[in-house]
Amino acid sequence: MKKVLIPLAVGATVAIGAIASPTTADARWRHGFPVAPVVGGLAAGAILGAALAAPRPYYAYAYDPVYFGPRCYIRRERFWDGWGWHVRRVEDCY
Repeated sequence: MKKVLIPLAVGATVAIGAIASPTTADARWRHGFPVAPVVGGLAAGAILGAALAAPRPYYAYAYDPVYFGPRCYIRRERFWDGWGWHVRRVEDCY
């Protein structure tokens, strides 16, 4: 969840910053108090804070089923066939 959420938050922040950045014609003070940036910043902070503070999933490893089957591995074994040495793969299970 966190791997998906962080790139989304960064992308949204960059997109909002690109759209909301003022040009030279818009860079003048029109209101007594900058309402839109304050409200936008509070909304973005609330969304990111809620997403990052979400509860983590609980994994109960103690209750997972345990597999007690044969444990096998493959090893290489050299053997002499009368003409020369060769290597074959042998599976050992214990």
